[in-house]
Amino acid sequence: MADYQSKRGARIAALAGIACFGLVAAGCSSSSSSPSSGGSSASASASAKPTGTANVAYASSLQFLNEKVVKPAFTSAEGYTFSGRGAASGDLEADIAGGEISPNVFESVGGDNITPLEPKYTKWYVQYAGTSIVVAYNPKSKYASQFKAIADGSKPLCSLFSSVLQTPGLKLGRTDPNVDPQGRDFIYMLELAQSSCNLPSGTVAKILGTSDFGTASSSQIYAESSLDSTLEAGQLDASSAFITQAVELKLPYIKLPDAISLASAADAAAYKKATVTLKSGTVKSGSPQVIDITTIGTPTAAGTAFIKYTLSSAGLAQYKQGGFTLITPTVFGDSSAVPAAIKSELGG
Repeated sequence: MADYQSKRGARIAALAGIACFGLVAAGCSSSSSSPSSGGSSASASASAKPTGTANVAYASSLQFLNEKVVKPAFTSAEGYTFSGRGAASGDLEADIAGGEISPNVFESVGGDNITPLEPKYTKWYVQYAGTSIVVAYNPKSKYASQFKAIADGSKPLCSLFSSVLQTPGLKLGRTDPNVDPQGRDFIYMLELAQSSCNLPSGTVAKILGTSDFGTASSSQIYAESSLDSTLEAGQLDASSAFITQAVELKLPYIKLPDAISLASAADAAAYKKATVTLKSGTVKSGSPQVIDITTIGTPTAAGTAFIKYTLSSAGLAQYKQGGFTLITPTVFGDSSAVPAAIKSELGG
């Protein structure tokens, strides 16, 4: 557009110069500068950078990807700035509903942290990537050789649950199941493993150190934003993690089979058999783990651009490189409320 305006201004200036050549007495030699000036203004306007900030509230498991990879790439590609806030998806949901924060984009692990915000704050969300639960461990832990043996297959996976994680003195970290999907996923995974490995009914309680799976007061529980760094610092021997976190932070981990990792849509019915009763009395069930995104409040240009970029081939490639499984982006809720720019990325 800028090139078009410049060329147009040049043509107008040339025509004006020809006219003035025959009408010098009329004093029009100075008038040819006006159209050229107008062309420069239009060119400057067309090349002006977008203004605005994508204020993104995201699940803490997306922190590395958003802050280290997506942020600079998005700003470079779209021109908008990025401001992120990471926390447990449930905490972010509560903060949005309570008016504590006002992001224009929300990225959650699981749509069940978005649907309570409908229809006041949003009417839709898009699922676009999948992840799975793993057991990460500290390579300097005195139990590291045992974890490594299970990770490389030289020891059976079921021994992780029947013995290693039950070792007295082993320091295990996880997150609060009441506010964080990862906290619930870890418990679902243990329940599924107990069944899959035909272990005694009290196995999960022994690993968690309590029969109240919905408790938030266990010494094992850490904020999701600090769990990885606590493990890296050597204060824990092992912890729950999404595979994406382990890959991005280069943490050694034990990859789990689809039957218990919450990674496979084909196993959704089996996952649903694992449940956790929260402090509120609400019963949550296991499901394949997916990443969901939506706008919050009236869509802004920057927020819409961020979601469009996330769902673009460039944005999805960043997720794939980060260890996520790409799934066909799918709209849930009122698709008519999805901004046109985002629909266009979805082929709509």
